[in-house]
Amino acid sequence: MALLESIKVPLGSLMPSFELKDPSGKVFKSDTLVSERGLLIFFTCNHCPYAQAVWPRVIRLGEYAKGMKVGVVAINPNINPDFPDDSPAKMQEAIKKLGIAFPYLVDEDQGVAKAFKAQCTPDIYLYNKNKELVYHGRIDDNWKDEEAVTREELKEAMNNLAAGLPQQKRQYPSMGCSIKWK
Repeated sequence: MALLESIKVPLGSLMPSFELKDPSGKVFKSDTLVSERGLLIFFTCNHCPYAQAVWPRVIRLGEYAKGMKVGVVAINPNINPDFPDDSPAKMQEAIKKLGIAFPYLVDEDQGVAKAFKAQCTPDIYLYNKNKELVYHGRIDDNWKDEEAVTREELKEAMNNLAAGLPQQKRQYPSMGCSIKWK
């Protein structure tokens, strides 16, 4: 498990378009995932301990985002034969076990992760309704221990987006396992 931080992507960058399938084969297009206020994207997987530690928060933040009229999607770029726990079949198990209520998509050729410049799991992007990046950073200030969190940066970013307020200039990178490139 190699710890890696997300790289800086300039705020205001336009969201790359994509079309991906969920583990059951249903196709999702990025344009249809953007809701009234924008889209929250989590690049994540099943096996990474960092991703596992924050999945419950991701699920709650996904519900929170929906309430803020922000679409939500998770994308798994770790479709690699060396990591069978991240296979589409295991993704289906995770969807059921964790109760994931938003699309969890398969980035089979890792092209979407590359287009977004995603580096780690989790790697988090928040776009406004015009598909402009407004937040690219961590969920909060303590991935290890949710009880010790003192600042929920992603939630603050969603609140600012919904209220039409400017985003924090300082955004801390997400960190996690490196994406398992083929």
